[in-house]
Amino acid sequence: MTPPAARLPPLFADWFVSRGWSPRRHQLEMIAAAQNGSHALLVAPTGGGKTLAGFLPSLIDLAERGPRPPHGPGSGIHTIYVSPLKALTTDVERNLMTPIREIGLNIHVESRTGDTKQSKKQRQREFPPDILLTTPEQLALFCAWGGARAYFADLKCIVLDEVHAIWSGKRGDLLNLGLARLQSFSPGLRRVALSATIDDPDLIAQWLAPGLPSPLAGEGGGRSPTDEGSHHPVDLAEPAQNSEGQSDPSSVSLREPPSPARGEGIVIVKGDPGAVPIIDVLVSEGRVPWAGHTGQHAIPEVYEAIQRSGLTLVFVNTRWQCEFVFQQLWAINDENLPIGLHHGSLAAEQRRKVEAAMARGELRAVVCTSTLDLGIDWGDVDLVIQMAAPKGSSRLVQRIGRANHRLDEPSRALMVPASRFELLECQAAKEAVAENAFDWEPHHIGTLDTLAQHIMGVACSEPFDLGALHAEVTSCSPYRGLSYEAFEEVVDLVATGGYALRTYDRFARIVRTPEGRWTVRNAMIAQRHRMNVGAIVAAGTLNVKVASRRGGASKQLIGGRKVGEAEEWYFEQLTPGDTFVFAGQVWAFQGINGMDALVTHATDRDPKIPSWGGSQFPLGTSLAARVRAMVQDRDHWRVLPVDVQEWLELQAARSMIPDADSLLIETFPRGSRHFMVAYPFEGRLAHSTLCMLLTRRLDRLGVGPLGFVVTDYAFAIWSIKPMDGLDWDALFQPDMLGDDLEAWLEESFMMKRTFRNCALVSGLIERRQPGAEKTGRQVTFSTDLIYDVLRRHQPDHLLLRTARSDAASGLLDVARLGQLLSRIAGHIRHAPLERASPFCVPVLVMIGRERVGGDAADMILEASAQDLIDEVMEDAHPRPGGAELMGAA
Repeated sequence: MTPPAARLPPLFADWFVSRGWSPRRHQLEMIAAAQNGSHALLVAPTGGGKTLAGFLPSLIDLAERGPRPPHGPGSGIHTIYVSPLKALTTDVERNLMTPIREIGLNIHVESRTGDTKQSKKQRQREFPPDILLTTPEQLALFCAWGGARAYFADLKCIVLDEVHAIWSGKRGDLLNLGLARLQSFSPGLRRVALSATIDDPDLIAQWLAPGLPSPLAGEGGGRSPTDEGSHHPVDLAEPAQNSEGQSDPSSVSLREPPSPARGEGIVIVKGDPGAVPIIDVLVSEGRVPWAGHTGQHAIPEVYEAIQRSGLTLVFVNTRWQCEFVFQQLWAINDENLPIGLHHGSLAAEQRRKVEAAMARGELRAVVCTSTLDLGIDWGDVDLVIQMAAPKGSSRLVQRIGRANHRLDEPSRALMVPASRFELLECQAAKEAVAENAFDWEPHHIGTLDTLAQHIMGVACSEPFDLGALHAEVTSCSPYRGLSYEAFEEVVDLVATGGYALRTYDRFARIVRTPEGRWTVRNAMIAQRHRMNVGAIVAAGTLNVKVASRRGGASKQLIGGRKVGEAEEWYFEQLTPGDTFVFAGQVWAFQGINGMDALVTHATDRDPKIPSWGGSQFPLGTSLAARVRAMVQDRDHWRVLPVDVQEWLELQAARSMIPDADSLLIETFPRGSRHFMVAYPFEGRLAHSTLCMLLTRRLDRLGVGPLGFVVTDYAFAIWSIKPMDGLDWDALFQPDMLGDDLEAWLEESFMMKRTFRNCALVSGLIERRQPGAEKTGRQVTFSTDLIYDVLRRHQPDHLLLRTARSDAASGLLDVARLGQLLSRIAGHIRHAPLERASPFCVPVLVMIGRERVGGDAADMILEASAQDLIDEVMEDAHPRPGGAELMGAA
């Protein structure tokens, strides 16, 4: 039975009528949750009025309270709204002011982000608004302020928008700790979260309000106000329905104002599904390329789609692809259509110009990355185009939701697969969206470097008692299992830097008071802490320099001529001697010195380690499982284009079709090399880590591995000697995640770079100081020294353990790799072949692409693909048309 929903006050009901609207069921149920004082999680489709539903209870409560006194009780902030993006707070402020202005409410709304002027921030402290719109980082700053307890004493509600984008990771840890802090300031505080793309609402509900039951409103599980345990029954009438089944606003009024102090539990409210989006998968000129990653082959048809539509958002997955697609569209823009560019590497001023032009309706298309993913209402978007596969159903839903942005009208989207494997992924994503199946997020355990930052912030705000703060911290879902001893170790890190660093005075940031409580050591340290709050460490780049030896062959390597710049994460995985391609040449990696990656010209012209441009989204676990199942299910092939069906049939004839729960390995000779190609479908990151570990094992076996290359779907390793006779079960034993992984981490530079990030988040090292900011080189020099000291004198230091955990979970995807190895144990299928199979083409062609960058890359890829296709098609007896029939790119 659906729980009763609240009635709207006449003032608000009249406003809905004046707009020609009816309040939606989930909006009324959010008011009912507020009446009962319950925390609430709202999961509703994009365009369904989620943000208004989150704010309605606060607007009603503030309207019924009337004008507040300028100072004293009841004069503080009523509601805080937290969004993951600064731009989203600006957009929400603009949209929230519409009902406030049209209803005639005396409610003051302000935003506070990193861009807010200091004078305005100071005024907000003295004269707080009724509703404050902010970000997780600004909330953490507020909690580290000396007047925080009194300032937030009247806080009634906190609303977390787009919670799926915030809750996991270190940013989510910091926010969850902040929620617990605010709850200690205002015990009656209600927590509200909003999202359109949550696969497991119960998991998010436990993160939002841990330890509390999760009644599900709207699906028979909601808490009735008269249920046992509800100490204050409230009269909530069922709203009348109009002819279309929507609530009649003329029949609604609030019987009682919300009373958070009597709240119990958390309510999960699920909105009604919106119109089913219209999603098409583009098959350019009736064919799908065998290989590719940019979708360049379909640019003319993408341009035609832009011509036929109003404002079009063209989403890509990396900044490099963003620039590439923009240039390709501009090159054929014969009609001189206004096309914009929007990604995170552009200056903020340039991004704001594009956003303003979108809002004014001056652009026909914008090529963008995830910077425009979230619920920002920039204008009347007519079409969303996804270039290349989306890598996750939740991301696809979020991006599709930018089109039309209205619940009752279907969004239009066009996916442009760059290859045949990507077409399978696009089809799987389309089916997942139709089934409302979103990406699954694993349970997250709170990180200790983030906790150290929070403890420092608490000490800056007020002296704290160890036992009381431990109880507060363990009330947070990510830290529920944190022992008192582990908590004391984190406090000791903040107080001394740890055993090996306690003799250095600069690491002593908090001290004990005579009463036995902990507080910040002095005002200067508190100021430095506030300047460095946040859990986001910007991804750095390294200068790639040709190495030379200072003072002869036995002396230290130093950087000489600069070759260029590349992302730091790429070099973290290398060990000295590894060869790779950069700027069209093969280099041998020698090491990292400060912010320089030192390289020498390689004598071997074949690179061992693959390279690719820019960071990429990981292939979602649930979407990967769907692709594996689709490949195995022959009946499912009927929904695919004819050339893709023929490709699958040819694979079955020439080799095998991978099973969903096994691993297919193909081995074959090609030229002077011997190849192993496998199809785990687990994403580039897990595949890259697996190949790093496998090549170590193959080297010990005397096979002579020469290199590897990975895609989201497969990987290839090539060697001097044949690999047909290997014991595959032994080679893929999960124990590689033990000693082999540890040895690789110790030899690579990944641990040093991960430790640097942990040191910055924990506050052990500060990048910003009054009047100055350390360069990346200065920060790295400091953290490298500390890392070496701890390795020698305290190898079990808390931050070293945290760095190992971060490397395993984030940079290496070890958990996913472990699941893969467990899944395939005893289920490895080996197909010894005379030549490459059809499935091999997309991964093998990447080997030829490594040497060439820029516009020539796709030409090389096309030529290499054609050579491989001709090889694969030999003796295959295709229908007339040969490789062209098979859709060669």
